Amino acid sequence: MKDTKKLFQHGTLALLVPGLFDGTLPLSSLLEHGDTGIGTATGLDGEMIILDGVPYLVRSDGSVNVLDANEVKVPFANSHFDNPEIEFDVTDATPDQLKDMIFSKYNLKNVFFAVKVKGKFDYIKTRAVEGQKKPYPTLTEVADKQAIFEENDGQGTIVGYFSPELFHGMASAGFHLHYLNNAHNLGGHLLDYKIKEAKVYLQVFESVETHFPVENEDFMKEEFDIDSLRTSISSAEK
Repeated sequence: MKDTKKLFQHGTLALLVPGLFDGTLPLSSLLEHGDTGIGTATGLDGEMIILDGVPYLVRSDGSVNVLDANEVKVPFANSHFDNPEIEFDVTDATPDQLKDMIFSKYNLKNVFFAVKVKGKFDYIKTRAVEGQKKPYPTLTEVADKQAIFEENDGQGTIVGYFSPELFHGMASAGFHLHYLNNAHNLGGHLLDYKIKEAKVYLQVFESVETHFPVENEDFMKEEFDIDSLRTSISSAEK
């Protein structure tokens, strides 16, 4: 039976900070834990969005491709089985306004929950980083070389998660959102947006399962700079 109260996560966002970009989990295994999610591929090669069990990857050249789950591996990704228990309509809203709507109505600041926003958007701004090869640079260095995409009067779906401040490092505290338009020709890591009219879906998780890449030698040997992790993650995820 599908556990719709659990969020599955492979790796942690912190492991990307020093440049541990090797894929360490087959995408097919990630999909066993959910039909919806976000992440990236080996070498940080693009921004992944999983919708209705289909994994899409937006690359820095602007291309959007359906991934072969048996061929692709991920260094960091989340997935869950879509079953939202909270739904409401939104019109003419910015990210800050949507955030205020959520937290003024629901006491969710200390839990993980999934966010899906489906509808029409006055404006969308996304990014995708360029795929890297060994020796890998740091996450901050890669984030400085991202491609930016913009769309006006678009239709599509925002997918992602809210992570509590308490767990910053495991994930990026706050909202981590990706986007894919209905035409499947624009998407990526969401930087900014303006909702025209859409439906918002929220799904609260009772537990988070974190899967670690224990067979990856680079991860097991890495000496993490704990003091700089928070700053590096916040900078890269903007």
